Order: sequence, then structure tokens, then C-alpha cells
Amino acid sequence: MKKVTVNAVVPENKEKGVKGMQAAVVVNFPESIEEAKKVGYTDEVILSNALANWKVTIQNNIRSALKRGEAPAAIAARLAGAKMGVAQTGAKVDPVQAYLAQFAAATPEDQKKMLAELQARAAKK
Repeated sequence: MKKVTVNAVVPENKEKGVKGMQAAVVVNFPESIEEAKKVGYTDEVILSNALANWKVTIQNNIRSALKRGEAPAAIAARLAGAKMGVAQTGAKVDPVQAYLAQFAAATPEDQKKMLAELQARAAKK
């Protein structure tokens, strides 16, 4: 087992009257799957925690992409083949398919706006 110091910080927020605080604890971390199993971690526990962490990683990737202005359909296409532990790289996205996916996911009102925009652009040519 390896002793690991885990720190957590609550940032100060004067508007909400929250003082800045921090704490640290030292806990034992197994250094291998085999060691984790020896101390009582089950396969289900290990997988559950791994998948929960991976879900947070994917959510952070989605948030970052949205902040960069990436279209939801492009994000979905890029992350469709995501694998835990493998860094994500930019995927080639067919812009027509991405737009069709965005159209399919849009509300009826947004679909009408999208159709009107396409018709207006077509009329300009």
C-alpha cells in the first residue's frame, strides 16, 4: 500500500459568505489491482469507481468543447469511440452529417429556424 495525501480546497466566496478552507488526509492506496483485491476491493467496486471517474472525464471533455464553440454533433462524433485511459484526439467530422445530427436533435422550433436559414442561404446563390 502507498500512503497518499489527498487535499481539498473550498475557495473563498465573499458574495455567498463562504470562507476559504482546506484540509488534507493521508490514506492508503493500493498500488495494483492484485493488492486492491487482497485488501477487499471487489471487481465490481473497482469497475464502478473507474467508470464513475471516466464519466467525469468525458463530461469535462464535453464542457471544454462546448466552451470552445464546438457543435454538439461534432462533440458526439469525436467522443463516440472514446476509450478509458486513451487520450482523445480530434476526429474528422463530416459537416453534412454533423448538421443533420444537429437538426435531428433540435426542437421543432429550432428545426424551422434551421430550414429558414438554409433557404435564405440557397436564395443568395
